Parts: sequence; C-alpha cells; structure tokens
Amino acid sequence: MQSPQPDSPQMIGPYRVVARLGSGGMGEVFLASSPSRRLVAVKVIRPELLGDPQWRARFRREVTSAQSVSGFYTAPVVDADPDAEQPWLATQYIRGVSLAAVVREKGPLPEQAACKLGAGLAEALIAIHRAGIVHRDLKPSNVLLASDGPRVIDFGIARPLDALPLSRSEILGTPAYMSPEQALGEAVTPQSDAFSLGATLVCAATGAAPFGIDHKVRGRIVYGEPDLSRLPDPLRGLVTRCLLKEPEERPSPEQVLTALSTLLDAHYGEEWLLPDVEALIGAQDETLVQVTKKLSSPFESLP
Repeated sequence: MQSPQPDSPQMIGPYRVVARLGSGGMGEVFLASSPSRRLVAVKVIRPELLGDPQWRARFRREVTSAQSVSGFYTAPVVDADPDAEQPWLATQYIRGVSLAAVVREKGPLPEQAACKLGAGLAEALIAIHRAGIVHRDLKPSNVLLASDGPRVIDFGIARPLDALPLSRSEILGTPAYMSPEQALGEAVTPQSDAFSLGATLVCAATGAAPFGIDHKVRGRIVYGEPDLSRLPDPLRGLVTRCLLKEPEERPSPEQVLTALSTLLDAHYGEEWLLPDVEALIGAQDETLVQVTKKLSSPFESLP
C-alpha cells in the first residue's frame, strides 16, 4: 500500500482515492473511500489501453463476471462503470494480504493452513463456476489471506464457460499457474481452474511453483512433471490429481473441497492464520492509518 502519486486520480466515480494498492497488466488498483466513508478497492484501466476497443471489451467482461459471482470466498462488487471515460470497478475492501506476499516475506504455510486455504479456494471456484465462468488466472497474487479465510480476486481474464477458445496469439494468464490446455490455446473448462488451484497450493505449501517460473515453464507444464518433493504428504495425492495433464482426470472443486474437509476433520483443529501473517495484516493497517492521516477528511476506523 502506497500513498497516491501526484499523477494518480483524486476521484474515481464517486470514490475518493486514499492509497495505491497495486497494478497488473490491465490496470491499477486503488484504495478509495465512498461518500459514507466505506473503504473499497477500485480497479481502473491503464490510460494507454483506453484507445483499444479490445481492452474495453475485456474490462466490460470482467465487470460482468465479477458481478455475477457471489460467495464467502470472493470479494463482492460494490459498484462499476465500464463505460466511463476511464472505466472502473469497485469491490469490497478486504482486510488481508496476498498469498504471494505471505510466501515471499514469511515463507510457506504450514500443512493445516495450506489445507484450509485449499478448501476456501475450492469453495470460491464452486461459486465462480456456478455463475458460468472460468477464472483462468488463479494464482498466489490473486488470493488474499484474511483473518476469516481466503478470497479470490481479479476476474480480468475470466471467460464464460461457452466462450470460444482464444487463438495462440491471444493466450492470457500467468504461465507458472496456467493449465496445459490454456498454455496450448485450447478450450478452457472449469478443470483448468482445478489445475491452477493445485499449482497455487504447491506454492503456498512449499514456497515455489510446481513447474518453476522461467521462460521455459509453459513447456514443462505441457510435457513435464511437477516438483512435489517438498509437498506435505497429506496434500500430495490430491495435488497430484489436480496437476494431471488431461482435464477430465482432475478432481472437480467439489471433490477437492470434500477431500480437504475430510482431512481437516481428521487431522487438524481450527487454527487458520499464523501470527506472522496476522502481523503482516496489522502492518498494512498501520500503513493505511498513516496514509489516511494525510488526508483532510476523516475516514472510518478499521475493524
């Protein structure tokens, strides 16, 4: 979280910008305050993309996808204007930190937390797929760890289940976490998200992507085998099935949830986040307080 830059927008729709949360291939994400002082995360398209109708169409699809999904493990859409001069999408601000940041700064999650993470992500995918959507970009940076469970965010390249496959030149996604069929530009189904779930769990539990992250990762995903040598035994069998090359051989999110719920009931208690992760969330809260103090108007207290 950073203070707004001089060239950052001061207002996005009716929301006043408080801080910059991050950026991606399509746009930037800002923390903003509603007129009633509720905090929201607002995503806007990068200015250099606004002249390309393709990017506007993609953003409009993202808004439609995000609005159609409901569930405890996703961030609810609050407001949006995909037809604005600079299109934007506002979601509920989640008090949490990304899985990518946690692994980078604190190391892998312990077995129990990784299992609970996987169960939460499976529930999120169930809600996403019930809305008729494939997420297509499930990865550690698109997973927020909050005190009450994980959240799946960013529907920037999500597509309807009945959408035609993209051409090879249009392949979108993060190579280290995409499925073999996605890497090849073939039809992508909900089973593709199951593959990405497995890859994300490997990173969460071991600190590294199962096929690496270098420029040859697509080839290894299509033709090679994942490195699961550091994955805890309770997770290895399930993740191995998630990472199978043939989509129809992978478990559904419902089957993943059942397997992990059984494992949690049999072996683990109720603990979710480690104190180190809670400390990261607390540090982010402190940064937010310092950022908002610089503004003239008061903002609501954090929970």
